[in-house]
Amino acid sequence: MARGTRATAALDKAGIDHGLHAYDYSAEVDSKGLAAAQALGIDPARMFKTLMAWVDKQPVVVVIPSDRRLSLKKLAAACGGKQARMMEIPEAERRSGYRVGGISPFAQQRPATVLVADAAQAHPRIWINAGQRGLLLDIAPADALHLLQARAADLCEE
Repeated sequence: MARGTRATAALDKAGIDHGLHAYDYSAEVDSKGLAAAQALGIDPARMFKTLMAWVDKQPVVVVIPSDRRLSLKKLAAACGGKQARMMEIPEAERRSGYRVGGISPFAQQRPATVLVADAAQAHPRIWINAGQRGLLLDIAPADALHLLQARAADLCEE
């Protein structure tokens, strides 16, 4: 398994402190984020998943805790849009340049608005996909928000 990806290269270039954590990825599980949290012994609330969506006709990268579900209504409202929907897998892979199960919000091929669940700010460090299946990075939420030029929002279902 490679230890460097476009995502980690972007963090290195920006001088942002992060750690790398490999685990045995399985495409067979229903919740890849929860499986990764369990494999690494991390609280699922600190393990964040990257989702690709559309708000109206604009692409949006969404980063939420792995133990939560995205509210499409809240996503649309957070973007000032009328309707949100999940991006189809082939389009998500083309836009991000990563394979599903390994999509990182960092260094995506086609830039898009990034929203991070406000729950991230409750933790000193969060875990996010590093751009490869079976490879995660840990990072301070403030550093992630800064590098991604993201904003925090209430995005999850109650």
